[in-house]
Amino acid sequence: MPKTAAAVLPDPNRWKALVFIALAQLMVVLDATIVNIALPSAQQDLGISDANRQWVITAYALAFGGLLLFGGRIADLWGRKRTFVVGLLGFAAASALGGAATNEAMMLGSRALQGAFGALLAPAALSLLAVTFTDVKERAKAFGIFGAIAGGGGAVGLILGGFLTEYLNWRWTFFVNIPFAIVAAAGAYFVIREPAGGRNRSPLDIPGVVLSTLGLVALVYGFTRAESDGWAAGATVGLFVASAVLLAAFVFVESKVKSPLLPLRVLMERNRGGVYLSLGLAVIAMFGLFLFLTYYLQIVKGYSPVMTGFAFLPMIAGMITGSTQIGARLMTRVAPRYLMGPGFLVAALGMLLLTQLEIGSSYAGLILPAQLLLGLGMGTAFMPAMSLATHGIEPRDAGVASAMVNTSQQVGGAIGTALLNTIAASATTAYIASHAAGATNEQLLQAQAMVHGYASAIWWAVGILAVSATIALTLINTGRPGTTTIAGSGPGTGAGTETDAADEIKIPVIAH
Repeated sequence: MPKTAAAVLPDPNRWKALVFIALAQLMVVLDATIVNIALPSAQQDLGISDANRQWVITAYALAFGGLLLFGGRIADLWGRKRTFVVGLLGFAAASALGGAATNEAMMLGSRALQGAFGALLAPAALSLLAVTFTDVKERAKAFGIFGAIAGGGGAVGLILGGFLTEYLNWRWTFFVNIPFAIVAAAGAYFVIREPAGGRNRSPLDIPGVVLSTLGLVALVYGFTRAESDGWAAGATVGLFVASAVLLAAFVFVESKVKSPLLPLRVLMERNRGGVYLSLGLAVIAMFGLFLFLTYYLQIVKGYSPVMTGFAFLPMIAGMITGSTQIGARLMTRVAPRYLMGPGFLVAALGMLLLTQLEIGSSYAGLILPAQLLLGLGMGTAFMPAMSLATHGIEPRDAGVASAMVNTSQQVGGAIGTALLNTIAASATTAYIASHAAGATNEQLLQAQAMVHGYASAIWWAVGILAVSATIALTLINTGRPGTTTIAGSGPGTGAGTETDAADEIKIPVIAH
């Protein structure tokens, strides 16, 4: 009995551990938003083409999303604390490489490395929180603090990115990660105490990692080639075919191997499948918009990087309000589909406003209300989606089910940036070709074409969000949550505990 009691005693350093875990998450979110603001300056300095600029965002998101499930398995195998520290130090090294980049290849390589080490870091951080906080109410409070700090990181990143880009140099948007990473790694090493017996010694599913990563890279690269070569070009079609074959092979391998990277049973339950699909599609719409609005505000409207950062704050405020004041308060009273479906539709309404974008559009009259609607809708939809990530899951699959939410966001973001950038570029080229003959001001024509391209791509984003809402309303059929299963409630045991859903509140964070 004394031994059992000792095993469930809370870690006396658990709140200190939360500080360093949250600091690491702050760094990852900060980096994602900072880079959006710095991208126009970095593109100009390094001579990155308009066709390839989205790869600065996509390389990170694709490496992160493609390797996230693998990162979770590495954390199970190596130990969460060791994986967390390695991920932090690797992220710092990759950030230093990005800050020192002298050409396009070096920049894109550093972003892919950041994504790879982020894929080690993120699942290790979440699983460390789960095993460190064993009391249900403390766990809910810890996840709330973790989410609030990470959510605030989005706003901090936008403003800090603007100040660093404008008053120092875009390179400092990478270098700023280094002190965050070193402090968090040192703190984790000395403070975090990982419970014994929590490792999963199953062999790694290397074929699954290779097939899924190559399949996703081929898919995103296919969208990118479509912009330069056209949708019917041999290279474009070949990449899409290769992607389909590789991903089909991945599904086949996962159904046969003893310890799959992604057990198919995780995807087959209709509510979880509906969450992953609707979330991934919604993020496709979001990621492209971040890129377009950044360029519209800086290139077309002439905003400084600092002004651009502040201009994005209504969206962040809407997102935090939607998740904490609407989603969190209603998720135990309303069936998830009645929050997710309307949430995506409100976001689609905000996106619909942005299809009216013109060179002279008013920020206060058009962009600000659109951002508020978009943020409120997405925040409201994401809160119940997070709670459904482990709906009806077995404790042994809870980690991979949670990782799939992040994977669907990151892969959706990678595909969205490539797809919508391709649509915008094609529409811009077509506009110039059809209006060039009567144009008297070439600079004005370029600006009009650019905004026309953005508006055309945003129409697609409206449709994608409408599809997300439809999927949420039709596939997700679970009722109002009374209880939810929390995995890993004992230190390293993986056991599940029944608790009131209101005690388990996670604030969702979208990495831009």
